[in-house]
Amino acid sequence: MRALATDYTQAALTAAERVMVEYVVQLTKDATRIGPEHHERLRAAGFDDQAILQITLIAAWFNYINRVADALGVGREGAATGAEAQAAGEAAPAR
Repeated sequence: MRALATDYTQAALTAAERVMVEYVVQLTKDATRIGPEHHERLRAAGFDDQAILQITLIAAWFNYINRVADALGVGREGAATGAEAQAAGEAAPAR
């Protein structure tokens, strides 16, 4: 699992897992560059259309949630939101 987090290209993945991860990486980097060839690779690796949809939805959802969390400073030390600052008795961040 550590190899997957640090360098997925070095992780011990099955051929199908590697195709799926490469698809998700491309979706994360630039979804506008996803084309029919990506879906064909997934199908050739054994994923049907429902699985491709599920992979896409899950990856897109995590990308969305992570961007929202990043924008709000969730998980970053010292990046309290207005509600968190108010609860702690601090001044809310300037808007």
